[in-house]
Amino acid sequence: MLDTHRLRVFRSVVASGSVQAAATNLGYTPSAVSQHVTALARETGLTLFERAGRGLRATPAGLRLAEQADLVLARIGEAEAVVADLRAGRTGTLSVAYFASVGAAWLPRVVHRVTGDFPGVRLDLRLREWLPDDPNDRADVQIAVERPDFAAWPDFSVTHLLDDPYVAVLPQGHPLAGRAEIELAELAGERWIDNDFARGWCRRNLVEACTAAGFRPPFHVEAHDYPTALAFVAAGIGLTVLPTLGAARRPPGTCAVPLVRPTPVRSILAVVRDAVAQAPPVRAALAELQAAAGAAGPPGGDGAPEPLSPAGAPRSR
Repeated sequence: MLDTHRLRVFRSVVASGSVQAAATNLGYTPSAVSQHVTALARETGLTLFERAGRGLRATPAGLRLAEQADLVLARIGEAEAVVADLRAGRTGTLSVAYFASVGAAWLPRVVHRVTGDFPGVRLDLRLREWLPDDPNDRADVQIAVERPDFAAWPDFSVTHLLDDPYVAVLPQGHPLAGRAEIELAELAGERWIDNDFARGWCRRNLVEACTAAGFRPPFHVEAHDYPTALAFVAAGIGLTVLPTLGAARRPPGTCAVPLVRPTPVRSILAVVRDAVAQAPPVRAALAELQAAAGAAGPPGGDGAPEPLSPAGAPRSR
């Protein structure tokens, strides 16, 4: 295998026409340049130069090798530039998975930050309501809702972003609409609108809280998403219970009231691939997620996110 460093030295001698000139251009001693050229001639088994007065002239074989060296060194230069860009976060692909309510509330500022600071990075955004079991399906960064004690897979770390308490969304004319808070058990006899067709952790969390309050949620209407359920509330069909973040964009004619005794709470986490955790685009994305989570802090709390977990140090929540 040819030594690329020797090819560089050889190409400099061909271009300058002498060992002394090449040594001056490269900042080497003439002896070092001669050693590299001699070693390259030995590696190739070719006569690369012949004497031309007080200088050197490349042989036909040397000229042919110089042409190939130009191509090789150009490709190496391109590869080095790509490596530098990847290290600085200027190019590459970043995959981010998210669930619906956080997509509308947080993703615009994350995408704005990453595409603004790193315009060469391609963002692969995936709407996903669950954490995939197959490692090949996992995104570099996934914003997920899980149990508070969720532990990251091997080679991933967990950053806690927000504890998001649930609220009851009611028509403004409802008898409970003017309350500062509602005990969950007070909703046992109401007409409930379901809002989670996936039957994921958010819904299970709510059902468990209602069970703790002594009843099963009496769903009368099933909607497949938060906006549809909220529109049904605005139409006076019933009430819906959902996380605070999901109620951020309520339609006119509705109000959100905090729930107590018990208060269902979901934990929003960022699950990050350790291999990319220190990449500048990933750090920028996490910084924006933490800022968004801080701005959306729960009522009565300071909303401050927890510090970012270091790569390779998964946390349990």
